[in-house]
Parts: sequence; C-alpha cells; structure tokens
Amino acid sequence: MSLLNEYIQKEQQLKQLQEDLQRLEGDQRLKSELEFKAKLEALMNEFGKRPSDVIALLDPNAEQRGSKGNAASSTRRKRRLKIYKNPHTGEVIETRGGNHKGLRSWKDEHGDETVESWLERMED
Repeated sequence: MSLLNEYIQKEQQLKQLQEDLQRLEGDQRLKSELEFKAKLEALMNEFGKRPSDVIALLDPNAEQRGSKGNAASSTRRKRRLKIYKNPHTGEVIETRGGNHKGLRSWKDEHGDETVESWLERMED
C-alpha cells in the first residue's frame, strides 16, 4: 500500500471516529454515567476511600470471586493416585491424571479398557 493510500485511509478512519465521538457525547446515557462517576469519585475523596474499599463495603464476597484461581486451587480436592502395571513389560506408572505420557501411549497401543484393567490400586 502506498503512503498516500495509507494516509487517505487513516484520514477516513479519523473522520469516522470523530463522528462516533460526537454521537456519544450527545447520548444522555453517557452523560448520566459520567455524572454518576464524578459524584462517586467526589464522595470517595470526601471520605478518603479507595475503589477497593467501596467494593468491599458493597459486596463483601467480591474478593473471593475475584481470586477464583487461588480459591479454587486451595479448596479443590486432590485427585487420587492411580497405579497401573503393564503385565507385558512389568512397567509401573503412578499418576493423578489422565494426561500422563506413558499412560496415554499404553492406551493408544492397547485400548482404554485394557489399560484400565491394569489398574493395581488407588491411593489418596
């Protein structure tokens, strides 16, 4: 693309963005939201509060939901250890999940049901 074509394209995009901005500035919903935000910030400044303080006050459980990754991993039950023994080779695989490389290769070679029959025991 030539530099002139790029310039013309950017100029058209700029005009479109300016039109969109003017349309938004005339929207009553935007005016209402901006007014609410300004009043809320003034109120927070008056009482010396931060946004996190307001969230904690209005929704005490928000922090727990926000750190879903940490909360879920600490409350999730640990998977049981499965111990498989290949009767052909005597090889033993211990795994807590189904994505174990060796177990996956056994299942590809011998089939899921056959490999599941090789399950020696399960531990917590």
